[in-house]
Amino acid sequence: MWETLRMRSTKTVFTKASDKIRTEIEALIQSGTLLPGDAIDEAGLASQHGVSRTPIREAMLQLQAQGLLTSLSRGGMVVAKMDLQQLLSLWELLAELEAVAARLACQRMTRDELVAIANANEQGRAAMELDDMAAWQERNLAFHELIYRATRNPYLRQEVLRIRARTGFYRQHAFGALGKIKTSFEQHQRLVEAFQAGDADAAAVAMVAHMRPARDAQAMSDFIINLPKGLSLA
Repeated sequence: MWETLRMRSTKTVFTKASDKIRTEIEALIQSGTLLPGDAIDEAGLASQHGVSRTPIREAMLQLQAQGLLTSLSRGGMVVAKMDLQQLLSLWELLAELEAVAARLACQRMTRDELVAIANANEQGRAAMELDDMAAWQERNLAFHELIYRATRNPYLRQEVLRIRARTGFYRQHAFGALGKIKTSFEQHQRLVEAFQAGDADAAAVAMVAHMRPARDAQAMSDFIINLPKGLSLA
């Protein structure tokens, strides 16, 4: 009996460590701290978390299955790069899932949630006026997170966040390269207005427009051309 309990306890600790490390790596990829092509430092993570490499590798295998990491022939893993077709396909899917989230949130949010979403957008005004990219990214994430939670669908939120993590660096680069803070703020405002009107269809349409990678072919070309050296899309 005691041996069984000990084994269960060990497995629980292992799972928690693996999940924590997976979430940490995912966040680093989404934020752009880890860039496509960067190697994952297994030894550093093991030392940082005070664990063996086993939960590190389990976390890495999960992220590889999600498409966030790629294994090397010589061993180890790096943050996955994407070709143009992969990026645009995922970006297209993300826009549609975000639109579903906007529709469901509009139908299900409480009055307090609507006020919180409107306030979150208004809090982004200062970042927009100052053209403060870091502050805007923080406010943008908070705005979208409130919408995800208002859907009452944790599986939808999980899938959206997974794709956001996988495409995070490229989307952030597009955002910065194309100078979209003012446009993004205005698009958030249209979403808020749709929510306030209780118009779920308008909210979904506004979200697709908001998540579109570029307004036209020229803007998309500018995004691709301005990618940092070594990260160009195939």
